[in-house]
Amino acid sequence: FASYYGDHMVLQREPAGAVVWGRGQLDTAVTVTLGGARGLVVMKKTAQVKGPSGTWTTVLDPMDQGGPYTLTAEQGLENVTLRDIYFGDVWLCSGQSNMAMTVLQVANASQELAATARYPRVRVFAAAPAHSDVELEDLERIDLPWSIPTAENLGHGNFTYFSAVCWLLGRSLYDVLGTPIGLVEAAWGGTPIEAWSSRQALQMCGLPADTARVKWEGGDPRAPLWHGAWRVKHLLCFATPLSPALSSSTSAQQQLSGPQTPSVLWNAMIHPLLNMTLRGIAWYQGEANAFLHTDWYNCTFPALIADWRRAFHTGSAGQTEPLLPFGFVQLSTYRRQSPEDSFARLRWHQTADLGVVPNARMPGTFMAVAMDLGDEHSPYGSIHPRDKENVARRLLLGARAVAYGDKDLVFQGPYPIRVVLEVTRGLLNITYSQELVCRQRDMQSFEVCCSSQVSPCRWLPAPMVAVGSRMVTLALGGCGTLVLGLRYAWAEWPCEYQSCPLYNPQGLPAPPFL
Repeated sequence: FASYYGDHMVLQREPAGAVVWGRGQLDTAVTVTLGGARGLVVMKKTAQVKGPSGTWTTVLDPMDQGGPYTLTAEQGLENVTLRDIYFGDVWLCSGQSNMAMTVLQVANASQELAATARYPRVRVFAAAPAHSDVELEDLERIDLPWSIPTAENLGHGNFTYFSAVCWLLGRSLYDVLGTPIGLVEAAWGGTPIEAWSSRQALQMCGLPADTARVKWEGGDPRAPLWHGAWRVKHLLCFATPLSPALSSSTSAQQQLSGPQTPSVLWNAMIHPLLNMTLRGIAWYQGEANAFLHTDWYNCTFPALIADWRRAFHTGSAGQTEPLLPFGFVQLSTYRRQSPEDSFARLRWHQTADLGVVPNARMPGTFMAVAMDLGDEHSPYGSIHPRDKENVARRLLLGARAVAYGDKDLVFQGPYPIRVVLEVTRGLLNITYSQELVCRQRDMQSFEVCCSSQVSPCRWLPAPMVAVGSRMVTLALGGCGTLVLGLRYAWAEWPCEYQSCPLYNPQGLPAPPFL
């Protein structure tokens, strides 16, 4: 079997068929047997070993949820048997250090770790950090082979395994669905989206595959984004201006601690998994791109989503659905009172500049807003907030609605659908998509562009003077009748913990917009 397979694993349940593959002696047949209780043969498949890499692949018939099963591969007199196999839903979790933060590091760590015994049907697997200049067929190393969760393997150490966001989402899915859940972590702190993108995805945005060349010296490959344990020796950037923050006192090398070279993480950590049949993907990445190629993200992120979907669908012989559900976390906060707007721009670009998902450019996606979950005193740096429980709760709502079709579930915060200018009164009325709950009458969160030309804008605060059931009224003050733009929560640290101005009755914050 390929290195991804092992005892205790979860394979994707019906309606899809799980893909099984491995290596064998060329031009021979491999028999794959799925066994049930008391040696019952559930199914047999035969696969031919083909060159030049000597691999075999077979697709199992769709299986209902449950287990345990055995999975045996035989070639001649040799055989390998995997035990305690379950069928359920398999989710891939990827990104940078906020995805790599382990259960040990979150706010309610002791409670979470103590509860692991309640989830023997949620299985976890973690690929080791690795990079490659060429696409690999199999994982080079594994940090955590398929395992039943324990306090030890969920809280192995800081930024190692197992991902808190991934675990909290997975065990919440189990609570709701009752089906076995398989969680696969492939994350590396301090890495930009270009490293996770294939050459084809970068070319979709008109970017050459060798846009950046980076040489690293020493350091820990698991170092989180803020450690700066890896040094950039040479970095040739895109021929566009970088974020102003890149030249600020916070240096690039502090924010970019993992590999930056295009496609090297796609090659080593994602490409080897393409034969998997997946139910969905959870993604938490973007902090690095607030300091590198920020304004490419409105293309590179939708391109990555489309490319991963295509690749997993093709790699699984069509078993992973073409519109694979893709959930992500919108950036949280970093520096209070920072004048930079790169985090705000990146949040906007995470939605392909449309503010809310799913949308026409990003179908089948869902987003957890996290700008109200800041953690200035996090021992891991303020860029790593410890409240991952609310992040996972918001991801869960999106997964239930988008991936599992719960049409009656509210999974997005309120979003503006209409803006009317009352010229004579100097007011701006914003109608929202949902009922509003005002937690704070903020004087700074809304801003209007009052310039005589769109760029550069002269942004002035527009205080909230009234909040109705679905309408917010702003005072334009010195802006007069010339309003060319409107934005909300456009800051690196836009609001205090769970205290943004606007939420819906379900407690979901209104997302930022421009």
